[in-house]
Amino acid sequence: MVGIGQVDITLALPKGKLGQESIKLLEQAGLPVAGLETEARRLLYEYPSRGIKYIICRPTDVPTYVEYGAADLGIAGKDVLVESGAGVLELLDLRFGYCRFVVAVPGSRLHEGQPFDLNAMSHRRVATKFPRVTEEFFRNLGVQVEVIKLHGNIELAPQVGLADMIVDIVSTGRTLAENDLVPVAEIFPATARLVANRVSFRLKYERVQEVLLAMEAAVGPQGRP
Repeated sequence: MVGIGQVDITLALPKGKLGQESIKLLEQAGLPVAGLETEARRLLYEYPSRGIKYIICRPTDVPTYVEYGAADLGIAGKDVLVESGAGVLELLDLRFGYCRFVVAVPGSRLHEGQPFDLNAMSHRRVATKFPRVTEEFFRNLGVQVEVIKLHGNIELAPQVGLADMIVDIVSTGRTLAENDLVPVAEIFPATARLVANRVSFRLKYERVQEVLLAMEAAVGPQGRP
């Protein structure tokens, strides 16, 4: 159980399913969650007796709030952290919200019994919501592609000729299959992470450690990077 801290600390929590999982973990860690919701209109929750405040953000905004010090700590998916390039400290793998980055192509491009060769896709177009991850992956592969950034409906791009392939995050792969898309390469898996502002980590070290150790006890020591 986390006790009363002398220094107030602010945590940025994501909306959506990741936020709901975050609240469950916070409760298991002994942190205050009474009345806390990530899907309500209210975006700020304060627990003065425990020296803790939560701010509710869009998942993609959590790294920004933490990087610029509006929040001392935050919970964000590894996918969001990598894509944002935010200068935050990754403290703990929370081991929920699992998904994976994949490259997917239309099933018609596959030849039965033969492995798909991504090198053959040089100078083709790839649609994604994650241009940073996509560009780095293909650059490291030595394959030159044109990256087209979309904000949604990534699976539609190959069907209408906008792109030859996509890079997206998947959990079950059901949406890909429903749109006749087949994963041909995995870039990396992603889970939710506890991150910290670099300055807060120094100036509020004891308080950060208090929260970190409580969450680590709930998650297990395997979560340490």
